[in-house]
Amino acid sequence: MSAHPKARQLDEKILKELLRDARLSYRELSRRVKCSVVTVAQRVRRMEEEGTLKGYSALVDQEKLGYVITAITEVTVSKGRLLEVQDQIAKLDSVCAVYDVTGAVDSVVISKFRTRDELSSFTKELLAVPHVERTNTHVVLNTCKEDFRCPAYREQKPR
Repeated sequence: MSAHPKARQLDEKILKELLRDARLSYRELSRRVKCSVVTVAQRVRRMEEEGTLKGYSALVDQEKLGYVITAITEVTVSKGRLLEVQDQIAKLDSVCAVYDVTGAVDSVVISKFRTRDELSSFTKELLAVPHVERTNTHVVLNTCKEDFRCPAYREQKPR
C-alpha cells in the first residue's frame, strides 16, 4: 500500500469494499469509493503487484459443506527443523492455517474435517511427519466467531 496518506486512505476504502464483495466491477468499486474507474483499477493492480491483494475468494460456510469438526493442534518439533516441518504440514489437505507461536509448543495448526475418522487419520499423518516430536489436539465444541478477514477492514457493527 502507498506511503502517501491520501493514496493509503483510498487503498483502505478499496480493500474494505473488496472484503465485503470481491466480485465488484471496477465501475461499481469506483462508485462506492468515489473515485475514477481508471484510478481504482490502477490502485487494485498496484496492490496485487505488491502482494497486498493476494487473491480473491468466497466466504464459505464450511459446516454446510460437511466440515463439522474443527481441530486446533499444538505441535512440538525437533530443534532446527520448524520451518521444514511447517512447510510439510501446510501442504496437508485438511489444514487451514499453520502458525509459528511462542510458549511450550512450536506451532499451532488449524484444520477441518468431515468425520472423526478423518481427524484420526490426520493426527496419525501429522505424527508421521519427520521431526514432529509430539502433538496435542483440541477439538472445537462450538464456534463463537470465525472470520479471518482483516479486522480493520471488516464491516463494523454499530455499538
